Amino acid sequence: MSEMEDTADHLVVIGRGRLVADAPIGQVIAGSSHTVVRVRTPAAAELARLLAPTAHSVRRESESLLTVDGLTTDDVGELAHAGGIRLHELTLQSASLEEAYMELSQHHLDYGTSQLTPQGA
Repeated sequence: MSEMEDTADHLVVIGRGRLVADAPIGQVIAGSSHTVVRVRTPAAAELARLLAPTAHSVRRESESLLTVDGLTTDDVGELAHAGGIRLHELTLQSASLEEAYMELSQHHLDYGTSQLTPQGA
């Protein structure tokens, strides 16, 4: 798998005879729900209110830390700037290729462990 990550730039995923994904790896990773923007600001509550109408989700991790899903770092930075909010950190936390692949393929597997039950159950 690590060799593929170092050399491949395009991912094709087929599940149950259907094309699930055919895109550059960066695009697949960026589209994963595990990819979020981490924002640290002294005005976290105010920024959360500004981001809520356009983000998929905004989670308040602490008094000064937000995790934002569904917006880019550029989007968050622009909205913060427009609202006059100072940022101390603005970081994209990307999913791993494995996380993105597992998310894409979870509903397209022919075999999986979710249907297994322990013996004697």
